[in-house]
Formats: sequence, structure tokens, C-alpha cells
Amino acid sequence: MQTEQKPKLLGRRGRIAAAAAACLLTTALVAPALLPATSPAEAALPGVDFSALAQQVLPAVVNVSTTQKVAQAGFQMPNFPTGTPFDDFFKQFGNGQFGHGGKDREVTETALGSGFIIDPDGFIVTNNHVVGDATDIKVTLQDGTEMPAKLIGRDKKTDLALLKVEPKKPLPSVSFAAADEIKVGEAVMAVGNPFGLGGTVTAGIVSARGRDIHSGPFDDYIQTDAAINKGNSGGPLFDMNGHVIGINTAIFSPSGGSVGIGFAIPSTLAQPIVQEIRDKGSVSRGWLGVAIQPLTDDLAASMGLKNTDGALVANVTDDSPAKKAGIESGDVITGVSGQPVKEFRDVARLVAAVPPGTDTKIEVLRNGSPMTVSVDVGKMPNQETASADDNGSPSDTGSYGLALGPITPDVANELNISPDTRGAVIMQVEPGSPAADQGLRPGDVILRVGGRQVADASDAAKALNAAKGDKKPVLVQIERDGSQRFLALSSKAA
Repeated sequence: MQTEQKPKLLGRRGRIAAAAAACLLTTALVAPALLPATSPAEAALPGVDFSALAQQVLPAVVNVSTTQKVAQAGFQMPNFPTGTPFDDFFKQFGNGQFGHGGKDREVTETALGSGFIIDPDGFIVTNNHVVGDATDIKVTLQDGTEMPAKLIGRDKKTDLALLKVEPKKPLPSVSFAAADEIKVGEAVMAVGNPFGLGGTVTAGIVSARGRDIHSGPFDDYIQTDAAINKGNSGGPLFDMNGHVIGINTAIFSPSGGSVGIGFAIPSTLAQPIVQEIRDKGSVSRGWLGVAIQPLTDDLAASMGLKNTDGALVANVTDDSPAKKAGIESGDVITGVSGQPVKEFRDVARLVAAVPPGTDTKIEVLRNGSPMTVSVDVGKMPNQETASADDNGSPSDTGSYGLALGPITPDVANELNISPDTRGAVIMQVEPGSPAADQGLRPGDVILRVGGRQVADASDAAKALNAAKGDKKPVLVQIERDGSQRFLALSSKAA
């Protein structure tokens, strides 16, 4: 999607950019999608003729243009003394000739993106960030026909939106294919509206499947080297049969241009969401009410697990379906509705697919033993050696690089936690220690050590010191800024 305004959503989508100074650009960032350059894949597909495919699908791909009203700060008058030569000049600002005398004003912004028709009656799929908070949406067909579009509904979590136009005759359309069947290395074709130029075709291959770019809980992107540029957002990624296998959404780029690493929302994720928006105008997702984290090798070893399959429950929300069903912090979720959980992000996807109100079987490991919990899945709301002496002053053991203190009323107030919280507050962390290596810092609260809740600082210190003899990391649960998480903490080498 293309816009004159600077990127607004860089914080939300830019987290993947950490390594090697590369940055993730989505059309949500620059309002249109992705950015410039030609794909190296186009030279890598000798002998493949995309002309018939392009002729078949181009009529169903549309340009999406939007306008919206945004507030713009007015010019603030400088505080010059009266009687200076600037008086007459700045009177023009005061009477509204320039900048409305310092008052905010409303301006109109325009943006461009892509979309595709999935029904001859005029239903069109695009990205949520393409439409944003638009007050006016217009769709332009390949033959130049322009029509106003209505927003039927959108889903921010997957960056999808559904539009509707009222055509005078049936429109050309395309259909979804099962993206699960697409293989890495297969040829694909992207169609969209890069830089507002109109229908443009680029070709490449499927570079990878199941990519997590840290844009949200349902990341499961198709990676492609077909050139995806600014304005391609919301456009389709086709297989060689002319079926939509993905919706082009983002690129990974060190320079801001297309370098052959683009990402598309897979059709298997998009199709049911689009259908639900079409049927209901919104999306309802199943909800457990747990905070989860990945199982690292160290965590798995400290819990006596054979591998890192599953998702570790870091916290259970009070009064949630999970809490009512008996799921506990420290459980490892290994299956949802009979589907295995290989990675922690599988839980969000599998639970979200369960209709709210459905009784669902959740498979967990508790203290290494398998068990099955029956949960009445709810509806997702709209939406982480030490010791202390008896008088509460910290003392250092050196084994873990920690010093712990009690949770006094003053400490609880300072950390914004309940004064009834049981555990120990970290008072000091030794630089270069195992605790520092795990990212622990003063103000963190230790809640559990070795799978059991600790009553106070002394109890936590005893549990940590006792774990030193096990010759493996000890599982520790901490709370920080209202979030709870587990980590595997080793003692210093003897």
C-alpha cells in the first residue's frame, strides 16, 4: 500500500529486524505493502511461461485506494515581543492563513494497496493494514472500472480484511487452494499494485513454509522470492493452477527494497477467517487463558523431559477456562483437540480454531507425567543461590549470582504486586553470573523453584542451594511487570 505519510506501524512489525541490521517492512508499515527491486527468482525459472496464468488471473486482481481523516498539529506561534518587525508577518498565522493559529486541523491522507475478488458478487480480500481506518475505500478493476467498496469486516491479528462492491454484472474471481499442499521449491506468481502502477506480475518459488516473523500469535507465513514491493500488500500469491495460496503481506529487507524475501499469509489460515468475516462480520476465537513460552533445551532438561516438544505454561489467568479446568503453571501443553503441539506457537493457532463454548481435550505433561484435561474453551477477549537474613536485608551466596530479599509491603507497593504474593524479590544480580546470563535483574520476583512454590526469600534460597547438587539447571518461575515466565538457572561451575 502506498502513502505519503511516514510508516506508523514499524514498532509492531519491525521486531524481526534485530539481526544483521535488517528490517521487516510490511505494507502496514508504509501503508502500502513492501518495497522495490526485482526478484532473483525471475532469472531462476528459465523455460517457465507465466503468460497464460497471468491472463487467467489478472482480471480478478484489483487496486485498493483509501482515504482517511487524520489530525495534524497546527503551527505554534513563537513568543516574540510586541513592536518587532515580526508582528505583521506572524499576524497571518494568527488569523488562520498559515497553520490555523496553532490549532490542530484535520487533513486527508490517501493510500494504495491490492486485493483480489473471491466471488462474482463482489467480495474482495485484502490486508487489514491496507484499509486501516479509512473513511472512503475505492476499488479499481483491471479494465479501469472504479467502484466504491464497503468494509464488511477485518481481523487485526491476521491482518485480513473483506470488502464488498456492488457490480452491475458478475465479476471475474479466483478461489483459494489448500496451502498445506504447496511444496518448497514450487513455482508461484504474485500479482498486485506496486507503487500504484497497476496490475503487475512477478514470479518466483516457495522459499520456505511456516515462517514466524514475530508479527503476531498466528504467524505461519509462506516465504517466497517473487518480488513483493510497496503496494503489493493484500494481493494474491498464485500456484501454477491459478489458485490463491497466500496473501502477500510483508518483506524482509536490509535496504527497504525487495531482495527476494517476501511473506504471504497462507490460504489455509486466511480462508476460514475470511469466511467467518463474510458470515458474521467479525472473528471469534477460542481462548484458554494461559501465558505460554517455548521449551528450551535447558528448560526441558531441568524438567526431566526428553525433548522440547510442547508449550510451557508460564501463568494461568484467574477465572479463565484453563484455571477452571485445573491447568497449572508449569504444565507443558502437548496436544489440543487431538492435534500435537510441536512448537509453543501451535497452541495459539489450535486453540483459536476451537469454537468458543466447545468442550476440548488438552493434553499436558505435569511433573513429567501425561494427563488429559477437559476444558470448556472460552471466547478470546477483545483484546514471565540466593538468601536473605531474617531482618530482610539481602545476602549473597555466590552460587547463582543472586541476592534475595523478602516481599515487604513497601517492596510490593514499589513493584506494583499484591502484598500477599509469596516468593522472594531479587535485590542484586552479579554481572557475568548465571543469573545475569538468564536476564534476571533486580525487582524480579521468584515464585517457584524446582517445580514448587517458595514461601519467602529464605525458602527460595534453600531450594536453590539444594538444587546445586543435581548437576543440572533448576527450573525457576519469576514475575516481572505483571507477567510470569520460567527459566532454567544454573549454578556457577565449581
